[in-house]
Amino acid sequence: MRSRSILILSLAAICGLLAALMAKRYLQTQIAMVPSAQSATSLVAVAARDLPGGSVLKAEDVKLVAWPVSARPAEYLASVEPLVGQGLLFPVKANEPLLRSKMSGEQGGLAAVIPQGMRAVSVKVDEVIAVAGFVVPGTRVDVLVTMPPSSGQPGTSRVVLQSIRVLASGQSFEESSEGEPKDASVITLLVTPDEAEVLLLASNEGRIQLALRNSLDEAVAITRGSVATQNIRSSGVPAPRAAQTTTRATSPRATTPRINGSAVEIYNGSARTVANF
Repeated sequence: MRSRSILILSLAAICGLLAALMAKRYLQTQIAMVPSAQSATSLVAVAARDLPGGSVLKAEDVKLVAWPVSARPAEYLASVEPLVGQGLLFPVKANEPLLRSKMSGEQGGLAAVIPQGMRAVSVKVDEVIAVAGFVVPGTRVDVLVTMPPSSGQPGTSRVVLQSIRVLASGQSFEESSEGEPKDASVITLLVTPDEAEVLLLASNEGRIQLALRNSLDEAVAITRGSVATQNIRSSGVPAPRAAQTTTRATSPRATTPRINGSAVEIYNGSARTVANF
C-alpha cells in the first residue's frame, strides 16, 4: 500500500514537471515572436539634410534608413536612384521620408514648387501692397482691388481672391521660418488658371492690395464690396446732416421740436403745429 502511494505521488510530480516545462517553452516562444514582428524593417529613402522646396535632389541629399514595416509611410521609395535629378515641391527636414507626392519631376527652381494644375503669377508691388515686407514665401494673402471712378460710376473696392499662397518674394522662393520682413518689388502667387485671369485683370484695370492672413485660417469671408463715399458713410462716419432749428414753445408741456425735411413739428400738449421754412 505504501509503495503504491509513493508511485502515484511520483507520477503526479513528473506530470506537473512536464506541464511546467511545456508552459515555459510556450511562453518563451510567444515572447520571442513579438519582438520579431516589431523589429521587421525595410529601407526607406529620407533626406540627408534640410532641403528647401524647389531644390534638385542629388545623390548626397538622399540616404536609406531602416524603417519599421508597420509604420512605413505610403508612397515611400526604397532606393536612391529614382530620386536623383527630381525637384522638390515642398521643403523637407533631415530624416524626413522623400515621398513620391513631394516630387515634381525632373525640374528645379520655381517651376518645381508649382503643383499640377496650378499656376504661378507675379504682380508688381511696393512696400504698401506687400504689407511692409511681411508677405514672404509660405504666407497666405487675400487680394483686394480698388477700381477708380469712371463714366459717372463711383470708385469701388472689393476682395477678389482669398487665401492665396505666396510662392516667391522677389527672387526667393524659400519659406521664411523667422517671419522677418523682406523688401521685394515682385510677389509671385500660386493660383488656379481662373484665379490667374482675375488677378491679371484686377492688376491691369485697378490697383491691387494684398491683405496678410493667418495661414491656418481657411474660412472664406463673404463681402459685398465698398463703394466710394456711400459705404464710408455707412461704416460709422456720420453723413452731413441738415441744419436743425430749435423752436421753444411757451407752454411748459411743449416737447422738443422734431425736424422733418424743411418743416418743423411743434407739439404743445396735444396740439400739433407745423412750421414750414
